[in-house]
Amino acid sequence: MSTQPFQHLPRRALLLGLTALAASWALPAQAQGEWPNRPIRLIVPFSPGGATDIVARIVSQKLGEALKQSVVVENRGGANGMIGTEAVARAAPDGYTLLLNTAGAQTLSPVLYKANYEPLKSFAPVSLIANIGFVMVVNPKVPATSVKEFVDLARSGKRHMSFAGGSSMVSLIGEQFKINIGAPDMVNVQYKGTGPQMQAVVGGEVDMTIDPFNSLEMIRAGKLRALGVLSEKRSPSLPDVPTMKEQGFDNMVFNSWAALLAPAGTPPAIVQRLHTEIAKIVAQPEVREQFAKIDYEPMGGTPEQLATLITNDTARWRKIVKDTKFMAEP
Repeated sequence: MSTQPFQHLPRRALLLGLTALAASWALPAQAQGEWPNRPIRLIVPFSPGGATDIVARIVSQKLGEALKQSVVVENRGGANGMIGTEAVARAAPDGYTLLLNTAGAQTLSPVLYKANYEPLKSFAPVSLIANIGFVMVVNPKVPATSVKEFVDLARSGKRHMSFAGGSSMVSLIGEQFKINIGAPDMVNVQYKGTGPQMQAVVGGEVDMTIDPFNSLEMIRAGKLRALGVLSEKRSPSLPDVPTMKEQGFDNMVFNSWAALLAPAGTPPAIVQRLHTEIAKIVAQPEVREQFAKIDYEPMGGTPEQLATLITNDTARWRKIVKDTKFMAEP
């Protein structure tokens, strides 16, 4: 038998065959090089109208302009953000399905619930987009104008203190606060969403809540009183409100974040292109101004930095859940 399988083929047929084979090898590279050549879905695992949705629509418009392709926001809320997040984890890693997620759904929900995705392994991190702060607010009738006064009131036993939790993260932060101040009898009243939790405080159903700055207008209108900001530094939106750390509560530094991710296995060239464009977008003055209106701090950062953040946050939430023995409502 001949060891030269092509020696009996006509020269023209051989050349045509080799050309076709070379073309087939080049197809994946060409397809990747042409990305994007059709609309991109940006999934937000929450209902429309919230601050995260606002950020997604700002980013989608700017990203679409940069990529010269439509970036369509798709809200897929439910199950503490797990429905939309899982949809992206299962999507084809081709750069046409992206996720704009927050720390809660990305790092806390998989700790509290049975999620069909891993916080990091199921995704290709692209870029941190913004930092999201928290503020502690009370009903104006609560006789406390500082965190210390609130703590003294909670410890005194003069009244049954309560706080509203409209999300797993807010409820968990509240549970950590109870431990930190030594007030185990404070009642955690759980609501379906941060909107209802704020209305409960405004209406006097509960005394306090931890809010991701959805309450700015209510604070300015006197319907809520801000006692402390949970970030490392004061908020530009509430410059006169000291941080919890300034008031002596070092263990009450918490924040959330918004970030862009893709399904695991997305080609590195696509991830890098997305990262480059997001860095440009969050640096634009008009985008920073729009973020400031909802008290989102533009951040940026490399995929590696986002991966580290996801890993660290997941570990921190896992420890807090264990320490507080927190059980989330199904």
